Amino acid sequence: DKTVSLRKDLSEMHEWITQAEEEYLERDFEYKTPDELQKAVEELKRAKEEAMQKEVKVKLITDSVNNFIAKAPPAAHEALKKELDVLITSYQRLCSRLNGKCKTLEEVWACWHELLSYLDAENKWLNEIELKLKATENIQGGAEEISESLDSLERLMRHPEDNRNQIRELAQTLTDGGILDELINEKLERFNTRWEELQQEAVRRQKSLEQSIQSAQETDKTLRLIQESLAVIDKQLTAYIADRVDAAQVPQEAQ
Repeated sequence: DKTVSLRKDLSEMHEWITQAEEEYLERDFEYKTPDELQKAVEELKRAKEEAMQKEVKVKLITDSVNNFIAKAPPAAHEALKKELDVLITSYQRLCSRLNGKCKTLEEVWACWHELLSYLDAENKWLNEIELKLKATENIQGGAEEISESLDSLERLMRHPEDNRNQIRELAQTLTDGGILDELINEKLERFNTRWEELQQEAVRRQKSLEQSIQSAQETDKTLRLIQESLAVIDKQLTAYIADRVDAAQVPQEAQ
């Protein structure tokens, strides 16, 4: 009987749709690791492709039902047509939901990688600060050399907040959805702790370098005054020698 055959095709398709909804849309998903998230993205892509491939079967069933209705008595039309309409609606809803969820998960996956990218960039900057702090730890030299080191450190510290803001926003977006929340919180805590420690150390080093500059400037000034004084004395003594003045004649200068 053609009606039985058609209803069997409709029923099988309904069962597949119900199973796909339960498998990919109704379950509660938790993504605690990047591997779990990546696996979910790949599975949903396959499910979306499989659903799209079922379009051919849905079309064949639709054509078969419509051809049968065209030839069958009116009494057989209504129930079969209703079942077909339900199938088409369910199928289209399934495809739409799969497409939406797949797109969402792909955006989440991209968001995770964007977060990693910003964290990597900021950690490279923190590495540079660490190296700079080590280089200025026991710096020797005059006021000019210390001043150059201070300028170099201050330039490095004039780092825009944009990346850190992006890290905060991306992390918030993911953890609000319960995605990789433990891993992200751990990464953020480690990053923020390091950021704060290096910022504080850099501020301390800046103050220390400023004091070193001041001290070096004072030393340079004292040395310059001594050199000027010695130059005057040297000139005076040279004049005495030229005039054959004896030390006994100038007791002040002799001392």
